[in-house]
Amino acid sequence: MTKVTVIGAGLAGSEAAWQLAKRGVPVRLIEMKPKEKSLAHSYDGFAELVCSNSLRSAQLHNAVGLLKEEMRRMGSLIMEAADATKVEAGAALAVDRTGFSDYITRKIKEHPLIEIVTERVDKWPDEGYVIVATGPLTDGALAEHMNAFFGGEPLSFYDAAAPLVAYESIDMSKAFVASRYDKGIGGDYINCPMDKEEYLAFWEALRTAEEAPVHGFEDSKVFEGCMPVEAMARRGEDVLRFGPMKPVGLIDPRTGKRPYAVVQLRKDNAAGSVYNMVGFQTHLKFPEQKRVFSMIPGLENAEFLRFGVMHRNTFLDSPRLLDHFYRAKKEPRLFFAGQMTGVEGYVESAASGLYAGAALGIFLTAGEMPRPLSNQTATGALAAYVSNPAVRDFQPMNINFGIISGDGITAKGKRGRIDAMVQRALAEVSSSDFAKNS
Repeated sequence: MTKVTVIGAGLAGSEAAWQLAKRGVPVRLIEMKPKEKSLAHSYDGFAELVCSNSLRSAQLHNAVGLLKEEMRRMGSLIMEAADATKVEAGAALAVDRTGFSDYITRKIKEHPLIEIVTERVDKWPDEGYVIVATGPLTDGALAEHMNAFFGGEPLSFYDAAAPLVAYESIDMSKAFVASRYDKGIGGDYINCPMDKEEYLAFWEALRTAEEAPVHGFEDSKVFEGCMPVEAMARRGEDVLRFGPMKPVGLIDPRTGKRPYAVVQLRKDNAAGSVYNMVGFQTHLKFPEQKRVFSMIPGLENAEFLRFGVMHRNTFLDSPRLLDHFYRAKKEPRLFFAGQMTGVEGYVESAASGLYAGAALGIFLTAGEMPRPLSNQTATGALAAYVSNPAVRDFQPMNINFGIISGDGITAKGKRGRIDAMVQRALAEVSSSDFAKNS
């Protein structure tokens, strides 16, 4: 059996390697960690979560919830790990960050068909099947090799990570525990409420705080789903109150009223000793983060275990370069997966690795490519979006019901229509070649 080279053991690469190996295809998985790490990575394990520990909504009527359920039905290692290491997060699926990585690393290392090679890759092999999943921080010789192969510079945008806070340093006399609209179990978030005066002072300090220098940074190049909190503040006084600091669905038990604004913190590990500042991605200088975020009630003496960071993400002009299976149009032995293809988000990255790895695995064992999933499924819609040559001004995309086809659905009302789309998508995935032997 032909051995496939998978470059990169992030979410996409780990999932692709797993999908190949479980179909009996030997894999050579090349990962530079722990010898080398990018500026955004710090943990030695595979599939490291950098920005947040949340895989977003767990509900099927949300598009990312549907995508996760499709992945489960196709035997996703990433979803198996997420379900095994989840922490309380209301209606979202959040995981113990290190436990999640450790679970995936162990499963990959234990698989007899996966050979792990620790080295930096400057170019992919000249022969054989290859899946490139080196992530949005791909640089150096490999980036130059990629540019030369495709004949142009990759596109780019900027991404940011939120700070982490030690639980024991949060002043719970000023904060309260609750989930929005009482979803979840016993309140899964720590909420730091603000009155109008506190909010306006915080907003003014945030929008005028000093940013860390990031070469070539412009607010217009930031992906909207990871907009730095200070960039949001500059857009207007109330932008934060309708964004990450929205108070709707929350009642402060000390006043019996809804706060003017709220900062939410979510568990980042199963022990509950580390909390993530939800929606507070930032590229402020570290002393500025300490100064401004300490203005939040309850965080006056917070211990920041990690400050927010900013990094440049790159992605391919995939509609011009890749097909529906994430294959290079000019050389079908090459596949690409993860954020470098223009899918945005942890789940979407893993889904692209699953789809590319499974498709190649099916081809190598059955002798022909599988029937592609249609754009009536979340997985198929994502692949269709990144490979649609009609797309102009291509930008990274999270999965959403706007790109999942609703053609032929006759159910009444928005919820009824979405429920019908979900059931149709799951039926197609469950009966597909991708779900066989999963």
